[in-house]
Amino acid sequence: MIQDLTPGLEEKLNSGMVIGYIGFDPTAPSMTIGNYVQLMLLTHFQRCGHKPIVVMGGATGRIGDPSGKDTERELKSFDELDRNLDFQVEQVKKLLDFDSKENGAIILNNLDFYKDMNVLTFLRDVGKNLTINYMMAKESVKRRVDVGMSYTEFSYQLLQAYDFLYLFRNNGCVLQMGGSDQWGNITSGTEFIRRNEPNAEVYALTSPLLTKADGKKFGKSEEGNIWLDPNMTSPYKFYQFWLNVDDRDLMMLTRYFSLENRDKIENREKEYHEDPNALKALLGKELTIRIHGEHAFESARRVSEILFNPKASKEQLQQLNPSELELIASEIPSFKINRSILDQNSLLIDILSEHTTIVASKSEARRAIQSNAISLNKAKILDLEAQVNRELLLHDKYFMVENGKKNKFIVVIN
Repeated sequence: MIQDLTPGLEEKLNSGMVIGYIGFDPTAPSMTIGNYVQLMLLTHFQRCGHKPIVVMGGATGRIGDPSGKDTERELKSFDELDRNLDFQVEQVKKLLDFDSKENGAIILNNLDFYKDMNVLTFLRDVGKNLTINYMMAKESVKRRVDVGMSYTEFSYQLLQAYDFLYLFRNNGCVLQMGGSDQWGNITSGTEFIRRNEPNAEVYALTSPLLTKADGKKFGKSEEGNIWLDPNMTSPYKFYQFWLNVDDRDLMMLTRYFSLENRDKIENREKEYHEDPNALKALLGKELTIRIHGEHAFESARRVSEILFNPKASKEQLQQLNPSELELIASEIPSFKINRSILDQNSLLIDILSEHTTIVASKSEARRAIQSNAISLNKAKILDLEAQVNRELLLHDKYFMVENGKKNKFIVVIN
């Protein structure tokens, strides 16, 4: 998980408890699993006996970090940033240990660092300490020289540098961590502290920006970001993300995200060397429970079984609750039909051909039943005169139809 670090850090970490921080700007309504890479860095840091500080960027989020951006960021409104920050604070509280007396994590809002500082104080006390030449040499600035950068974004590294000094003076923080795209901002902080506190020993550490084996950025699916908020990425889709990771990425992701010890991880990899799907299921289970809880994991597992396990039973389908069936209806082709149709004890053949597009015609429906291809709620249909009535409904609203081994459909009764 380490890409760059300043000299002497390893000796410092081995000498006793170190206080270190990572900053997060609240530019999105939830954290993503991309952000969670950095939270895992803090988690491992804390589990090794050190004290983590999470700095929420109430101030820096108002400016916009140019790191990794080819164009100027669109500024968020203060209200939006404050809403995002409050929500992300609650997410972080679930993911680090804030109760330990020895090294409990703390959360700070860097807007509080600047509330008593006016622009003249900032320019005199902060801006005077780093030269234009030094700031221009940073990669985040150099890559934008030709296309342009506002003074607002250019000043971002000054804010981040002052954050580090503030934490050094007020919290005894001597280490700043972050993604490798933050190396320039972080080392600006270490240089800033040395110029203000000549005897200070402070350090920097960055982790690699995760990319998948196919070269794409980690943390996205075909539909977009994988969020930690269950209302933005359902626990089912979160669980499925881990089940569908590339085999080539599996060992790397296990080392980043599992909290099992090294021996257990390495033994597990040997045991399941020929079955990477089993390893993915273990990693998916561990992370879904950690982020969303045991109940959400069990729900995600039940839905996954129905959708992807050809041996899933009628009893497993009947155990699903209405929200799980609604989720399935959003994942596979679904059809809505009026309840009055069931009151007529309609033939299944008519439902399939006239009220849905599961089959193209009655004759095709007959052939499918005669070839033993049609299942209703996981039960094979052998009778051409089979009817669909309310007694067959799951939670008085749903029934599942399968046409062959791979074609699954949900019918929703209005």
